[in-house]
Amino acid sequence: MRRLLVLLVLAATSAWAQPYPAKPVRLVVGFAPGGGTDIIARLLAQKLGERWSQAIVVENKLGASGNIAAEAVARSAPDGYTLLMTFSSHASNAAVSKLPFDINKDFSAITLVGSGPALILANPALPAKSLRELIAYAKAHPGEIKYGSSGVGGTVHLAGELMQQLTGIEMVHVPYKGIALAMTAILAGDIQITYATPISAYQHLKNGRLIALAAAGPSRYPTLPDVPTTAEAGLPGYEIDFWYALLGPAGMASGLVDRIQRDVAAIVLAPEMKQNLLAQGCIAVGSRPAQ
Repeated sequence: MRRLLVLLVLAATSAWAQPYPAKPVRLVVGFAPGGGTDIIARLLAQKLGERWSQAIVVENKLGASGNIAAEAVARSAPDGYTLLMTFSSHASNAAVSKLPFDINKDFSAITLVGSGPALILANPALPAKSLRELIAYAKAHPGEIKYGSSGVGGTVHLAGELMQQLTGIEMVHVPYKGIALAMTAILAGDIQITYATPISAYQHLKNGRLIALAAAGPSRYPTLPDVPTTAEAGLPGYEIDFWYALLGPAGMASGLVDRIQRDVAAIVLAPEMKQNLLAQGCIAVGSRPAQ
């Protein structure tokens, strides 16, 4: 019996001593490919894969404003092999919906990867070419403007609701399974307005297929200097910051969390990557879990 116990202890010690990661890591995204969360996840997956010499597989698990993906990760083993790249709607969903998980108890916070102000985006066919004109047009045509979001109860949905409350306008909400699908809809003219981070809209703004009416931040975004803030555009007090965070299931070992956080921070805060993210519309953060 003593010999058996020794062998079991040695086996357990050997298992814990295995380098991480010893097999592919699954990085789950709750939204469609092409949106900001997916773009960040794939950039990070590539760099982590190079750093760890291991495959980082991005898995898009759509539905319920990211809640289906979040639940899948919350129910996973806390071994670091299933992680969640999430969006700020992860927090707002809990305020408006009954969820099958607890956002405070069922996840291990690893790092805030980056953030960016919400942009108020319009299809160029919309008669309004500024935020003031949008508000005036919407007041004159109640219920005519459709705005798209990444799902019911998410921060993009709430951004539209807040604008309506502050201005007294009436718009029609059209939810999609991710901001990428809302982008497809606005480009096709199915909706007229949406709200997104610069990283989700950058290419469409660059080629003129979308117009940014305002940035909902305290100052102009560095790579979009011609886009006024909401305060400058006539809607003071309307400030919304969208963020991207990396989470794991609850119960992850603190040493494992610290290891992943350090590696992610080293990647996103490296000068080239930091500048690349900024150019696309995301301000790198790479904070520690307690921050």
